[in-house]
Amino acid sequence: MPTPSLAALPIRRLTLRDLTACADLSEDRGWPREEHKWGLLLSAGKGYGIDDPDGGLVTACVVTEYGPYSEPDLGAIGMVLVAERHARRGIGRRLMRHVLSVMGTTPLTLHATPYGRPLYEELGFKVTGRAEMLRGHFIPGGPVPTTSTRAATAEDLAAVLRLDEEVLGTDRTHLITRLPAFADQFRVAEENGRIIGYAAAWPNMDTQVVGPLVARDTDTAKALVTSLAAGTDRPLRTDIDVRHEELRTWARERGLASAAFNSVMTYGMPELPGDWSRRFAPLTVAAL
Repeated sequence: MPTPSLAALPIRRLTLRDLTACADLSEDRGWPREEHKWGLLLSAGKGYGIDDPDGGLVTACVVTEYGPYSEPDLGAIGMVLVAERHARRGIGRRLMRHVLSVMGTTPLTLHATPYGRPLYEELGFKVTGRAEMLRGHFIPGGPVPTTSTRAATAEDLAAVLRLDEEVLGTDRTHLITRLPAFADQFRVAEENGRIIGYAAAWPNMDTQVVGPLVARDTDTAKALVTSLAAGTDRPLRTDIDVRHEELRTWARERGLASAAFNSVMTYGMPELPGDWSRRFAPLTVAAL
């Protein structure tokens, strides 16, 4: 039988049963397998992909929706991948057009690499910001943060969810409630018994990713990162909004080197909702 053309292959929803195939696709493109992250995204979001008749996936992506369950007010697109053997044949464009169609009028956001940005611009996405990926072994030093931090408890979850929705401008309950099981560390900053920030560190291959990082101010963000760094021997990685120049400079002074810059892009809205001044880093650039 002749092999069907790529244009004829159906796009289907992915599930957790596709986790290994998604990780294989990452590896095929020279990315880390990131099975832990794929597991979170496929359970909290909606995966889309095309099966390769020869085995594996031709392409895949995940959309994580936020807000009311039946009427999301924001969607984040991530992990957009096309197998190397099928690259540069329009399959990524086809998958993205499908996602835009499925999402209808829901505003969308994504983090774009320089390689992927032209496609997203062609589809109508606009650059509204930038994030710097920083990575390295954290070196303690400098002034000791005065903000108090501690491990989060179950009793903190309601306050964390209220703060998160206030800062992000949308409801991320389905992601935040997964943090205690997903992350190695989940910490809060508090003042006079009130939670003023929170952050998590989760395992991704050989690093600990610091994200999300939500804090009242830069000093609070520093205290949270310092406390997370004290709890691991692995290198840290985080993706900081470039507008937080003070935190980025401090992170470099503490041993984290710049690894890359990504463009924050939006579709159907002029910019991300919420309060950027308290939103320092996403849970993952593949979500929000």
